[in-house]
Amino acid sequence: MAFDTNRWNRLRYTFWAPVYDLLVRGLDRKRRSSLALLDPRPGERLLIVGAGTGADLPHLPAGCLVLATDLTPAMLRRARPRAGERKHLAVMDGHALAVRDGVVDGVILHLVLAVIPDPARCLREGARVLRPGGRVVVFDKFVRTRRPPAALRACNAVIRVLFTDMTRRFEDILAASGADLVTVHDQAAMLGGLYRYVLLRKGR
Repeated sequence: MAFDTNRWNRLRYTFWAPVYDLLVRGLDRKRRSSLALLDPRPGERLLIVGAGTGADLPHLPAGCLVLATDLTPAMLRRARPRAGERKHLAVMDGHALAVRDGVVDGVILHLVLAVIPDPARCLREGARVLRPGGRVVVFDKFVRTRRPPAALRACNAVIRVLFTDMTRRFEDILAASGADLVTVHDQAAMLGGLYRYVLLRKGR
């Protein structure tokens, strides 16, 4: 079986769903810091791509209208208790979002661009659904150099099959997306900058 596919992602995250919250529990503070960059306001429409078990949902203002999407139904079933009246869940492919153009104020991409088979296409979709001036916040792991260290590449051969890719470069993803997005904030989040916060804004 090819490993960099939607089918494999659905299978492996169905397997991880029962323990996913335990695995990412230590990242909760980082999620809050990333969402603070997005600065969501009551009344805004927000889209979460790759919402998983809904770990971001409790940290969003009650007045926001939120659509949380994920490819894996088992993950969204775990997210349901965290979804309130204005937070909706939907099984959706991040490569082809069933959302109209230009209707969203903010897009949240937490720990998805290093997992989804075509991250540039995912970012382009996020930009498509944004209104002019809308924001995208990214929290994920990215390398800075075009050729990652040999040790990281060796570990990644296993890690990318089981969980996530550790060797993607955000600058390449953004360029390949062709999206009208401008980086307005980029900072290290943890592990010496392997994890980063990136805030982007749509031009038009």
